[in-house]
Amino acid sequence: MALYDIFNGDADGICALHQLRLAQPRDSLLVTGVKRDVALVARVPTAQGDELTVLDVSLAENRAAVLAALEAGARCLYFDHHFPGDIPDHPGLEAHIAHRPGTCTSLIVDDYLGARFRAWAVVAAFGDNLPARAEQAAEPLALGAEQLMLLRELGECMNYNAYGDALEDLRFHPAELYRRLKPFADPREFARRDPAFETLREGYCADLAKAAHIRPTLDGPSHYLVILPDTTWARRVHGAAANRLAAAQPQRAHAVLVKRGSSYRASVRAPTAQPFGTDELCRRFPTGGGRPEAAGIDALPVTRLGEFRQAFESAFGSPATGP
Repeated sequence: MALYDIFNGDADGICALHQLRLAQPRDSLLVTGVKRDVALVARVPTAQGDELTVLDVSLAENRAAVLAALEAGARCLYFDHHFPGDIPDHPGLEAHIAHRPGTCTSLIVDDYLGARFRAWAVVAAFGDNLPARAEQAAEPLALGAEQLMLLRELGECMNYNAYGDALEDLRFHPAELYRRLKPFADPREFARRDPAFETLREGYCADLAKAAHIRPTLDGPSHYLVILPDTTWARRVHGAAANRLAAAQPQRAHAVLVKRGSSYRASVRAPTAQPFGTDELCRRFPTGGGRPEAAGIDALPVTRLGEFRQAFESAFGSPATGP
């Protein structure tokens, strides 16, 4: 019998697994990757009696592999907040899936565990660009302003680490970052004692500063679109840049694209005052998906950029006028 922990490499996936294993420790094989690497279940050669725990990757993207694992005699515990498609009715599947605005996988795990490691769920919610929800979740912890800001920084830096086309683009492999968290029940202790946090924070600030110097293609009161160059730093920071822009201008929809040869990788954020619609928008294009308030497209053909811009402007209110 093999035990597998299969998780998204971003802050939400890592913190979801960390909470679960703090409560239910076990030695397992880790399966993860960059943030957009979500078809992870198919990597697992399942057999009778295997146990799969899957966190923060869409069931819609993994449905065939999950069904194959179940038919092979494996059991699967599934936590997620992305669009699931049809959830299989199978005795070997236990699904905790909530596809709605204002939640993330770590908050789902937090509910499942009775809030035993709430601080890590707060870190994840900040990382998933849910600051209001994170602050609400943090209220029972009675944290001071500086402590809450530290959890926010940690979440944002962990999330930043997951973006890239390949693992080589990242500051830390997500499995390594998870292993570095494992000794710490309190995220504040991790931030204080492990130098990984400072490495991430310095890289995050440096890459954001570069992105801030790129002139946007569209900059209006209701829509903002910027295209970053085909560089390693841009691949790392485009998601974080989209989150920062969304937080700074909550009434505006944002799209941050990164050039990748003959295509673009897109990160789209709905106005935080109207947090829905991005997943529907992105699913109109091949390789698109996500959740209501934040979604993306892995490979938007250059030839469809105009179509994307038109759809983006139409999806979130009146079109803005570009510069």
